[in-house]
Amino acid sequence: MTEPHDFPASWLRVFTEVARLGSFTAAGRALGYTQSAVSRQISALEGEAGVPLFDRLARGVRLTEAGGTLLPHAEAVLGRLAAARRDLAALRDLTAGRVRVGGFATAQVSLLPRAVTAYRSRHPNVALRVEEGLTGRLVARLLAGHLDVAVVSTTGSAPFDGLDLVPLLTDHMVVALPACHPLAGRDAIGLAELADEEWLAGSARPADTLMSHCLRMGFRPRISLVVSDWLAKQGFVAQGLGITLVPSLAVAAVRPDLALVPLLPDQVPVRQVYAATCRDLHRTAATEEFLAVLRETAAAAAAQAARAPVGEPA
Repeated sequence: MTEPHDFPASWLRVFTEVARLGSFTAAGRALGYTQSAVSRQISALEGEAGVPLFDRLARGVRLTEAGGTLLPHAEAVLGRLAAARRDLAALRDLTAGRVRVGGFATAQVSLLPRAVTAYRSRHPNVALRVEEGLTGRLVARLLAGHLDVAVVSTTGSAPFDGLDLVPLLTDHMVVALPACHPLAGRDAIGLAELADEEWLAGSARPADTLMSHCLRMGFRPRISLVVSDWLAKQGFVAQGLGITLVPSLAVAAVRPDLALVPLLPDQVPVRQVYAATCRDLHRTAATEEFLAVLRETAAAAAAQAARAPVGEPA
């Protein structure tokens, strides 16, 4: 059985240059090789092809029929390799590529939109896709390779095995009350004052909600309505059907007919917000740059939130 031919790209490059210039010497000058080096590579290529590729003439060389047959294939191979180098360079230089981003609902109120805007202004040719989900789903999507980076959160321990976490910010909670609520004008509220209130939460189990921090301080909220949608919660609160916690990330999107009041400093529920990537998967240049933009955006948002009074957009 005949062995398949092996035509290294370096030989093909020399071959096409000799064919273009009609001379070993001229091709050597163009490529920075000696005439003998060009001759050796052409001889090696002919040995691999099993046929002469050039007729050696008194002045220069001329393609044989076999050489003429090989030439368009050699040019096509070299052209595809040049295109591959350009495409790889574009990925490194962020003039091409993609980033698939996920985030939980309130991260998409302002943090992610600001990060996406900043990223697109710097790298308009990188395709960027954003999806929303709960932290558990985002973790699964990362580990399955369907996302490149996700903004995730936890109020305590969370199943983040297999992920690399970049701390972004600490998200503080405030209490959302109907505007007519007797406590609406207070500078701060203690949890004990909310013991008889009806609460809205995303789960009937407080441990699975933003109120898990309160449980560790001995406070057990009375969850009367389970509402997972962020906008729907606000609607129920506005109608006086309960109160709820609002993350600082979402303060800018709170309805004007709600009142936001902070809890006492030693009772404020918090959650940590991270940018997560899969530890076992390579991070592209586009992903690394998005992580950097996320850190910048989160730092700016945290600084702005620290200056803004509760209830005013951060």
